[in-house]
Amino acid sequence: MRLHHVQVACPPGGEDVARRFYADGLGMTEVDKPADLVARGGCWFRAYDRTGAVTAEVHVGVEDPFSPARKAHPALVVDDLDAIAERLRGVGAEVDESQRTTFPGHVRFHTFDGHGNRVEVLSPLSPGI
Repeated sequence: MRLHHVQVACPPGGEDVARRFYADGLGMTEVDKPADLVARGGCWFRAYDRTGAVTAEVHVGVEDPFSPARKAHPALVVDDLDAIAERLRGVGAEVDESQRTTFPGHVRFHTFDGHGNRVEVLSPLSPGI
């Protein structure tokens, strides 16, 4: 078994705010939604490894009424935690490093996308974790 994607929500018309966070901040690539799903709104993002294999996928779906996920969250593993933190700060996202060393085998931070959904970003202390 493997995880295909995680979905977070945004309010109607919130796609550009999501793009700023997931594409500009996290460095994910926006991908086209299937034609049958475009009318629902939202946007999809993928991350790839050096070989071009998909390593993470986040679907941002429109929800009305909207309520952000303040506790539930995706956790994304990255190679350069500090570089991602700086990119996120550069797009105006708050980066909370208060729990940086509290997850065994990793360093991490928490942030919130532009709609208030919690996101965890972590990096292994040793390769292959």
